[in-house]
Amino acid sequence: MRFQVLDIAFNPPHPVTGEAVPAADRLNRIVETAVLAEELGFDSFAVGERHAGPVLSSAPTVLLGAIAAGTSRILLSTGVTVLSLHDPIRLAEDLATVDQLSRGRLEIVIGKGNEDLQYPLLGLDIDKQYEYLRENYELLRLLLSSEDVTWEGRYRHRLEHATTLPRPFAGPFRIWHGSATSTFAVDLAAEHGDPIVSANALQPREAYGVLIDRYRERYAAAGHDPAYGFVGAGSGGLFLADTTEEAVEQYRLLYEGQVRQQDQRRHAPGAVGKVTSFRTVEEAVDRGPALVGPPERVAEKILDYHASFGHVLQSVSVNHLLEPAQQEDVLRRFAAEVVPLVRAEVRTDLWGPRDLRRAAGFTAPDPAGSTTTSSVEAIA
Repeated sequence: MRFQVLDIAFNPPHPVTGEAVPAADRLNRIVETAVLAEELGFDSFAVGERHAGPVLSSAPTVLLGAIAAGTSRILLSTGVTVLSLHDPIRLAEDLATVDQLSRGRLEIVIGKGNEDLQYPLLGLDIDKQYEYLRENYELLRLLLSSEDVTWEGRYRHRLEHATTLPRPFAGPFRIWHGSATSTFAVDLAAEHGDPIVSANALQPREAYGVLIDRYRERYAAAGHDPAYGFVGAGSGGLFLADTTEEAVEQYRLLYEGQVRQQDQRRHAPGAVGKVTSFRTVEEAVDRGPALVGPPERVAEKILDYHASFGHVLQSVSVNHLLEPAQQEDVLRRFAAEVVPLVRAEVRTDLWGPRDLRRAAGFTAPDPAGSTTTSSVEAIA
């Protein structure tokens, strides 16, 4: 199993105290957390993207550039790049710049996003979000892999002999597709032979499992190499304590306060996947994907979900409203006490030497503490 830390840069005020983290502090902590994640042996660090609501991830490539400068091994990713909103020319330039700065450590996850309000904010028709996504994806893919591109689509002007600079560090980097609520994303990924990351954050397991199963069926039907049909999965938050009871009680006020904050946002009636299905922390732990409890129980839960999803990349997020020392402690405990238990049970070729599409600059963490070139025998 591979492990990733994801930060979408949510920055609402604390639901109990009303205090807000200053933007400069919040953004710098993201960079510091990425450096810590590399130190702790995580494989990847991902930055989200949103353009509405109390979120600071409106410029993810800027954040990834800062992280690239402060790290040397860890793979950098997006979670997700809201491709429906972007001009593929500008995006290809920005992403390739990060890929060059990191010397080939970039992979991205694309999607249409989980925030409806950003479409009218940017003057786009939300009813066309999937059409935008397909067209922008196909052009971005072409721009990253080819030079002297001539192309014509429906939603941007014709290109003639276009070459974006800089070019990617060592050829086009891998594109994953974020999957949450619709069949469109998994169908697009399967059509092109790309991997997927299931959000696995706000809904019951079965809702995500149906989409993962559909992806695998469509991927196989398209005749793609089964070795590259990787699946990743998120989680509904991470919090560790010595017992489940302690973890639940310590996390309750923050979790349930943030659920109430979500309820106050403007969403379409019945908007599946926009707000959590789990109103209490007990529901999130018992019936949802939240990783809350002692390390052994959290490892068991990841393995239980792996039995359903077959995923080989586990993404985790630590609540930014925990005190910085507490955030660090959760990540340290997860790396030391959860990761080894899961890796002992789940092995994967993802980002190993047999993964010929892996990021050229990625170096796998050595369980002994040093970093080495990627080895399936050394890392699972």
